[in-house]
Amino acid sequence: MKHLIKLLLTGAAFLSIAQNSRAQQEFSKIDSLITRHMAQQHIPGATALIIRNGKVIYKNAFGYADVASKRKMQTTDIFRIASQSKAITSLAVMQLWEDGKFLLDDAVSQYIPAFKNPSVLVSFNPKDSSYTSKPASREITIRDLLRHTSGIAYPAVFSDPVMWAIYQKAGVPSGIGTHVSNLKEKMTLLASLPLQHNPGEAWTYGLNTDLLGYLIEIWSGQPLDVYMQQHIFEPLEMKDTYFHLPKEKQARLVSLYEWNKGSLDKVTHPLYEGVNPLFPTLQGSYLSGGAGLSSTMEDYAHFLSMLLNKGVYKDKKILSRKTVALMLTNQLTDKMGISPNPAQAEDFQFSLGGFAVETAKNDYLSPFSIGSFTWGGAFNTHAWVDPQEKLIGLLFTQEYLSPWYSIGEEFKVLTYQALKD
Repeated sequence: MKHLIKLLLTGAAFLSIAQNSRAQQEFSKIDSLITRHMAQQHIPGATALIIRNGKVIYKNAFGYADVASKRKMQTTDIFRIASQSKAITSLAVMQLWEDGKFLLDDAVSQYIPAFKNPSVLVSFNPKDSSYTSKPASREITIRDLLRHTSGIAYPAVFSDPVMWAIYQKAGVPSGIGTHVSNLKEKMTLLASLPLQHNPGEAWTYGLNTDLLGYLIEIWSGQPLDVYMQQHIFEPLEMKDTYFHLPKEKQARLVSLYEWNKGSLDKVTHPLYEGVNPLFPTLQGSYLSGGAGLSSTMEDYAHFLSMLLNKGVYKDKKILSRKTVALMLTNQLTDKMGISPNPAQAEDFQFSLGGFAVETAKNDYLSPFSIGSFTWGGAFNTHAWVDPQEKLIGLLFTQEYLSPWYSIGEEFKVLTYQALKD
């Protein structure tokens, strides 16, 4: 009997070793993916994190946060998360919705009168950027802003060139790196410009979430950064997430790089509309809810964990479970078109929460389970949540106009192949 028990225990030990070896082998594929991209000078470095069933199953940092100084990447380094700011701002909006500050189908003009009687672009003269317009079919609603169906476009980033020219002439910024002026001034100016299309006709990526940031200030009576600090960052223990980094944390900002004729160069020239690449270190008055935050991989994981846990973080209720469910439900109808800027996959679905969502309609496209939600940032940061698998994945790196943005999709594939039931 003793020999049998010993044999069984030995067998179990070998099985455990084999399973661990198998897991290490599968995760080593992720290591190989990132190191390959580094060797090909597509990225200078990256941080990666995978959480399943509330436990970290993979966490690593690769390469350099700054190549010239040989500063090695750390999992606590700070990244420009750009459009991943949108989900955080959408959370703030839904908190105020729960507080009874507005209804989702209220017209924006109820709170910002300048948005009364919106117009839609009819014709454009490229010689002087003049245009003609006509009255829109209806007003913009809060729901339109959350799901990007308002007809408001983007200047400079992922935008129709005509709308870009109109915004540029008027002095409306994209929000990425903007630090002068303020939300009230620029959003009031935005209200005077034509829409790309009638509200509700199409999904068009645009300044919707910056406008929501201004509405948060109106509804809450607080500056956007103060509201987020008190109601989101502090309860979620997001200790390194800011619109403008304090001096004592600026050294942890990852440098920005770009692909240049076969090599990877540090960005020292202005971005997009003349923005300083070190914009997170600048102290400014414009707070872009759509693209202005910088954060760490771990901070953003806290935020995603709260959504995965249906609005609760470490026994603290941030949002009700029904509100979270609504936030993560597709809001696009079959009648709505999808803007080509930026290009999206077939049967694209989008929520109120700043995320693309996996539904029965598009589940054939990826390994995501139905109910998964995902979004990335313009500087090559990626994150998603798969509630059925109780899985969170993040990959953060920092490149400007990267032709290798698909590294995020490659990372997702290798994450799923590494899972064990």
